[in-house]
Amino acid sequence: MQEEIPTKNLTLFEKAINRTRVGMIITDPSEIDNPIIFANDGFYELTGYTSNEVIGKNCRFLQGEKTDRRNIDKIREAIKQEQAVEVQLYNYKKDGTGFWNELTIDPVWIEEEQKMYFVGIQKDVTEEKENTRRLQETLTEIEEISTPIVPVTENAVVLPLIGNFTDNRFDATSSRLSYFFETAEEDYLIIDLSGLLEMDTYVVSKFLQISQLASLMGKKTLLAGVRPDLALKTLGLVDTVDKISTFVNVKSALDYIANKKEGSLD
Repeated sequence: MQEEIPTKNLTLFEKAINRTRVGMIITDPSEIDNPIIFANDGFYELTGYTSNEVIGKNCRFLQGEKTDRRNIDKIREAIKQEQAVEVQLYNYKKDGTGFWNELTIDPVWIEEEQKMYFVGIQKDVTEEKENTRRLQETLTEIEEISTPIVPVTENAVVLPLIGNFTDNRFDATSSRLSYFFETAEEDYLIIDLSGLLEMDTYVVSKFLQISQLASLMGKKTLLAGVRPDLALKTLGLVDTVDKISTFVNVKSALDYIANKKEGSLD
């Protein structure tokens, strides 16, 4: 027979659980609606509810309009299968304030009772989620700044590229160009390479894809600012580069456009 834990130790464990900085609840799935049978002080502090409003209730009272139903279904399935689950839910406090709840649920089998319980740990990760959102917005702004589309004449826009041309930049550039070309009246896209650090087969292939995208949208692509050091690195790529007209600088490309007959895209 398993030795019982002394009362003083139980008191210590209870105090330790209540001192934790996260919420903790225990539910009893053998009861109707899997009610909460225990909640620590951290849970009450996190949600603003009292024990009279929590004990004996299913924890769905934390849910609201913005709570993702897919995650709720995921939790229900995990409980049904008696499996652990971890999700991030948008929950609501008693006063209606929303917060991001990093919820971990684990099944716990009590041998002496021959019974299963579920232990749920709640952690407020609202600040972390907000920081992640702000970081993503900043990264998006940086991408937009690093790939600006600049109208320079009634018939041409310039796309200056600075630094390295990565997959993320290509995806962001293609997306912005697709949106821009839908309403743009300009016929020419000038890609300015004067600020580009590297030129290789990969980069050239991406320029070709952008050129094809522009062509599908009724535009023509010109390359400007091909420096000697970049040109030397692409000597073996002449056939590919030749598919796009190249110029020493943006001014030369604009002079070329100005000398073309009006409406001619060649």
